[in-house]
Amino acid sequence: MKLTRRGVIQAAAALGVAQTLGCATTPKAGPGPEAENPKGKPLSILILGGTRFLGPALVERAKERGHTLTLFNRGKTNPGLFPDVEKLQGDRDPNKGEGLKALQGRKWDVVIDTSGYFPRLVKASAELLAPNVGQYVFISSISVYKELTKANLDESAPVATIDAAAPEEITEQSYGAFKALCEQAAEAALPGRALNIRPGYIVGPDDGSDRFTYWPLRVARGGEVLAPGDGEDPVQFIDARDLAAFIIRNVERRTMGVFNVTGPTKPIKMRTFLESVREVTGGDARFTWVETPFLEQQKPTPIPEIPIWAARTGAEGGLGRVSIERALQAGLTIRPLADTVRDTLAWFHTLPPERQDKQRAGIPADRERELLAAWHQAKGTGTAKAAE
Repeated sequence: MKLTRRGVIQAAAALGVAQTLGCATTPKAGPGPEAENPKGKPLSILILGGTRFLGPALVERAKERGHTLTLFNRGKTNPGLFPDVEKLQGDRDPNKGEGLKALQGRKWDVVIDTSGYFPRLVKASAELLAPNVGQYVFISSISVYKELTKANLDESAPVATIDAAAPEEITEQSYGAFKALCEQAAEAALPGRALNIRPGYIVGPDDGSDRFTYWPLRVARGGEVLAPGDGEDPVQFIDARDLAAFIIRNVERRTMGVFNVTGPTKPIKMRTFLESVREVTGGDARFTWVETPFLEQQKPTPIPEIPIWAARTGAEGGLGRVSIERALQAGLTIRPLADTVRDTLAWFHTLPPERQDKQRAGIPADRERELLAAWHQAKGTGTAKAAE
């Protein structure tokens, strides 16, 4: 699928900020890297969620740094993970079952909210915890921005809006706006003590969406590969482990404010991305670049399921060109793309065969062949001919 709010939503199903009008506050950081808590002086960290993709990455990073963890969730997803970590059961919705009762009267240095999608629920947890935590970290999304066609969106750009009383349903239109309201709810409950993280595509091992994974798998298979656009469209994504490291680092530094957190450090275009994947996977993959207008005109499915990519001239072309300068200044580091590709492939090949046979993203092989044949016919190239 293309880089759209829909794509981010699907991943979510698989994952003072004075912003009433979309103006983010200037981040406030601690004294600098030298102030990071050394091992031996652990923080107590509560994670709302914690058992899927980013959550485990946060747990692993926090444990490496010597911090003490508590996970709060319904106990339904990967309940056997982290047997040495305290687990509390309940529901984000205070009106369901025991709700947030397990959190009452407990104190933590930090809470990291990885599972908030509706402002009512974030408000409930933030207000309950406000007297007993020092910092509230909310995992938001770059989909909060109102004008997604614009390049170099920074944290001060206007955010999407929605009636706070709107039905609690995640759609392409509501997802980003609800996330923006969630950010505001966290800041309202803990003024000056909220850290709002806006990631883009989160990728790497344990990514159940298969969006990033599609490309290493497809390129490794070789042959003629449908490559979208002209190769010049920028792409952005971040390894979950790098995102977790950034979050824990800035929890230790007592950083507050809003940050776009995606990668890579330097802009990368789709052509370079695919060529880099081919260098890692090897094989004889040949990229045929299929123009965006052609893909948009295909019937019955315009713009087929093409992960990570979005046309730079499209309605959401800005999502591949978001500014991460503020995060870089706050210590964001990105591992080499080759490492993420290798580790993702290694993880995927550990999955049961029946799961590997049912990839959740990307262009099905028969559809890819149909599109390539139609493209070559339209261009008068006859048989398939790769365009490097």
